[in-house]
Amino acid sequence: MPDPNGFLRYPRRVPARRPVPVRISDWREVYPPAGEELIREQAARCMDCGIPFCHSDTAGCPLANRIPDWNDLVRTGNWDAAVESLHATNNFPEFTGRLCPAPCEAACVLGIAGGDPVTIKQVEVEIADAAVARGLTPRAVPPPTGRSVAVVGSGPAGLAAAQQLARAGHAVTVYERDDAIGGLLRYGIPDFKLEKRHIDTRLAQLTAEGVQFRTGVNVGVDITAEQLREQHDAVLLACGALQGRETDTPGRQLRGVHQAMAHLVAANRVVAAAGEGRPALATLADGTPIDAAGKHVVIIGGGDTAADCLGVAHRQGAAGVHQLDLYPQPPRARDEARDPWPTWPWILREYAAHEEGGERVFAVAVQEFVDDGTGAVRAVRIAEVTVEKRDGRRIVTAVPGTERELPADLVLLAIGFEGTEEQPLLAQFGVARNARGAIDSRADWQTGSDGVFVAGDMHRGASLIVWAIAEGRAAAAAIHTYLGGVGALPAPVHAGSRPLAV
Repeated sequence: MPDPNGFLRYPRRVPARRPVPVRISDWREVYPPAGEELIREQAARCMDCGIPFCHSDTAGCPLANRIPDWNDLVRTGNWDAAVESLHATNNFPEFTGRLCPAPCEAACVLGIAGGDPVTIKQVEVEIADAAVARGLTPRAVPPPTGRSVAVVGSGPAGLAAAQQLARAGHAVTVYERDDAIGGLLRYGIPDFKLEKRHIDTRLAQLTAEGVQFRTGVNVGVDITAEQLREQHDAVLLACGALQGRETDTPGRQLRGVHQAMAHLVAANRVVAAAGEGRPALATLADGTPIDAAGKHVVIIGGGDTAADCLGVAHRQGAAGVHQLDLYPQPPRARDEARDPWPTWPWILREYAAHEEGGERVFAVAVQEFVDDGTGAVRAVRIAEVTVEKRDGRRIVTAVPGTERELPADLVLLAIGFEGTEEQPLLAQFGVARNARGAIDSRADWQTGSDGVFVAGDMHRGASLIVWAIAEGRAAAAAIHTYLGGVGALPAPVHAGSRPLAV
């Protein structure tokens, strides 16, 4: 039973971040490990709330993580049982503990009326790291079923599905068009948020459990859908939602204006090639101009991707950075009238990268990317704006007389994603993007093509890593049933599940 008085005795605390001057000179993670005393104290704040909204798929964790259970196990020092409890619902807690924005904390009962929720995310990552420290051993798998599954895409949804299916005895092959496994975890997330050793450790476990990986294989190009279906009894499409949202702002064609993911992928490849010791001012190995070193950088967007670009720009040695947000500055605390507990609140979110420098500018929009006369960007012309919704459409209106220029040698568009990319495999599998750029499925996670399933961002649009893993697990359960597998695998969400907030 949890300590019913822990939240009264202990305030919310998290480990201090590494000092800014130190961390921007390397690519290692911002947060150091928490000491056991601190983490057991914080776990003790989890109260006996009766109804744990933290693991509700409509407001909290779609994986239905047994948060009160493993909090109390940590509080009492029973780390082995905490590891087992956490892994019962989450294949990769070391990823979610570092990358998930923690809707579970927004739904924590302690957050009612502006209180401080339990540090669920921090406890989770410490349990995950304890599992690795104790030895992340592969799980014994049953005898082979003789059935084979192809998983296309090696992000969190694909990997979660692959592990679940392999543990059920099916032969699983993961196909990845890139040169390394991990999807956005590998090349989209900077090392200061997720060091890639965590991916490699987990991949070693999956390999030992029988999952096979094929990199450098672009399904639909290097191998056709027909060939893939001939070789496997079922196919899971988990290709993500990587189609960046575009802008028709004048000057978009200028050199130096890039999609944010182009910047992040290029930076991640350099770090991967050179190792953790890469100095902040090193240039890109292929000579591309996406490196921020010595440049005035403008990042358009206010979300996670924009913050990732900000942190990368600092480590590359940018001369200065402006981050532009279309909306007014959010409040620092939940507005109960607008976002009643336990929904996801619209509040000011300050990432570690914002502590490192740069200037955030709210309620502005770029009116033009300004040409330097040679076809390269030299500035952005911005104006203050108002934003309102009319008939479901967003109306952005510039405020007269507020235009000004910001210097810009590098502009990064971090304004969201339009769904999965148009690619040959879609037509070959007989599926098409819907109005949201995603791939529809039936209730059993199958697309319109028999034996072809879909999960993760490719299915629901760009979303949280915890939803990707939940969908991967649920799709794996459906595939297991389709293949005539014995028993049932856990399915934490339904194909139509949606949270209370976007």
